[in-house]
Amino acid sequence: MNKAPSIIVDESMIWVTFKREGIHKYPAALEDPKLKTGDEYDVSFLGYPHRHIFHFRVWIQVKHNDRDIEFIQFKRWLENLYQGTLELDYKSCEMIADDLHTQIAKKHPGRKIWIEVSEDGENGCIKKYK
Repeated sequence: MNKAPSIIVDESMIWVTFKREGIHKYPAALEDPKLKTGDEYDVSFLGYPHRHIFHFRVWIQVKHNDRDIEFIQFKRWLENLYQGTLELDYKSCEMIADDLHTQIAKKHPGRKIWIEVSEDGENGCIKKYK
């Protein structure tokens, strides 16, 4: 009788999602000629405060199949880091991800963490932290 093949897993991660309203701006867009082009590619409007719904997807490494981090609890904890409308000033999606990583790494040190942040679920970034 053949043995079932063993399963080899390099790593296991869970992920959660949440959304938050936020206001930010990209001051360089007001002056940088690569951004303030005066044609159909002009994005100088980004230099003024504008609103987005920021979408977050956060992956974190877990140690076993019973999850040493329960994803519902993890999601609630992440949501509680942000209250009300986020006043993000000049922060990009990448900067927002870095700030969030700092908080997660304090609570769960030594784990791989991936963070995706997007503006309105349309354009964004993913950062993978070791």
